[in-house]
Amino acid sequence: MTSSIKPEVRIQTSIFSCLEKKALVWMALRIPQKINSDHLTVLGFAGALISSAGYILSNLESHFLWLASFGLVLNWFGDSLDGTLARVRNAQRPIYGFFIDHSIDGLTVFAICVGAGLSPYINFAVAMLILAGYLLLSVLTYINTHLKGKFKISYFKLGPTEFRLIVILINTLFIYFPIGKQNFVLNGVALNLFDIIGIVIAFILFIIYLVNFLIDKNKYEKIDPPKH
Repeated sequence: MTSSIKPEVRIQTSIFSCLEKKALVWMALRIPQKINSDHLTVLGFAGALISSAGYILSNLESHFLWLASFGLVLNWFGDSLDGTLARVRNAQRPIYGFFIDHSIDGLTVFAICVGAGLSPYINFAVAMLILAGYLLLSVLTYINTHLKGKFKISYFKLGPTEFRLIVILINTLFIYFPIGKQNFVLNGVALNLFDIIGIVIAFILFIIYLVNFLIDKNKYEKIDPPKH
């Protein structure tokens, strides 16, 4: 291993990517010098823990979901700004940064999914299904980063920011439309409207994974054909 490893090329083509990049650079230029990328990484993970706590506390009162949404906003701020700050200050640490950033990403989604699964709004198994879909897509992304030197952040115009916004929208629906908590039975399993939404999200993640897996498989097969 050598410290001469270059930062991977980041591929970000999500819906809000252009606007987000400008906003992040604007904020990074105004961050005090005594705050560094590690501080923002910790802040982002703290946001994930706050979000998880908000979901769990929603067992007491649905308005704790605002806390869960606030945690997601805080997570976006820390998670999205840490790398931008390093690039703006020309202080990238390719090896350490890649290791820390993506290790924390896994813990972040784990904490949020566990919290959501322990809320009264979504079945724990459905939350774990979403986590499985995310982790599968993450594995594919990290493999391709190693093989191509390109880190693909978004798929089909959807990236982490867009998914956070979707979850915040769902949280708002949880608060104002309690009808979603009413159960109905599907093949002997009691589900509610938000369980179905969660299953759809997991299904989308699995489809994105499968489509990209097949596309990449065909590309790698041509690059590295069988030897007879």
